Amino acid sequence: MISKRVRNAVFPLLACLAGTAMAQGAPLRMGLEPFYPPFESKQADGQLVGFDIDVGKAICERMAAKCSWVETSFEGLIPGLKAKKFDVINSAMNITAKRRESIDFTAPIYIVPIQMVARRDSKLTPTVASLKGKTVGVLQGATQEDFVRKHWEKHGVKVVAYRDQAQIFLDLAAGRLDAGVQEAQTAMEGFLSKPQGKDFDFAGGVISDFATLGEGTGMGLRKGDPRKAELDKAIASLKQDGTLSKLSQKYFHRDIVAK
Repeated sequence: MISKRVRNAVFPLLACLAGTAMAQGAPLRMGLEPFYPPFESKQADGQLVGFDIDVGKAICERMAAKCSWVETSFEGLIPGLKAKKFDVINSAMNITAKRRESIDFTAPIYIVPIQMVARRDSKLTPTVASLKGKTVGVLQGATQEDFVRKHWEKHGVKVVAYRDQAQIFLDLAAGRLDAGVQEAQTAMEGFLSKPQGKDFDFAGGVISDFATLGEGTGMGLRKGDPRKAELDKAIASLKQDGTLSKLSQKYFHRDIVAK
């Protein structure tokens, strides 16, 4: 018979070990909006592909966790996370003070510049003086929308928010928009490098505003989620051994990993 003293010492240890065993290989549901190549998109066969998908797989492998993905609209990501429809946001979401009010973030994983796209002959620049009376498209719920509404809309720039980044590029090509503001790599991969974007280019330089555009891209978690420490550890490990930089070179031919 086990003495009471031994039971008191052993049972908590067994519970701790059981908890560790449960954590290893535990499922991790990642929420994303699957229409934002090259970060995340869906092939004809329904398979999800992209930089964020590969980063997510690498993180889950490093954590010995089983990954799955839950699709939703970009503006539905934070509400979906808080409603426990998934555990982590893995969808090119920039870390901002506004978002930190409602959710937690991992350490920044990568940083992508924000730029405006317009017709090459438009001579537009990303300034209020140039864009007054013009129509600018942005992804609904993205930091770009926060930026243009805060800095441009009240000065006479018409802002149209879309649920799908691809639709912004279609409306640019069709002349229904004068400009679009998005991450530079998305513009290059999804529009400027394609036939429909042949008459377009980046208009002006990189747009920056720490308050609205944030400090880089990370994974979002519910407030106080203990998995943050494990995710941060995995991200740091993948940065240190060069895994994330290799994935960055694969998709962007340069290193956009946050140092």
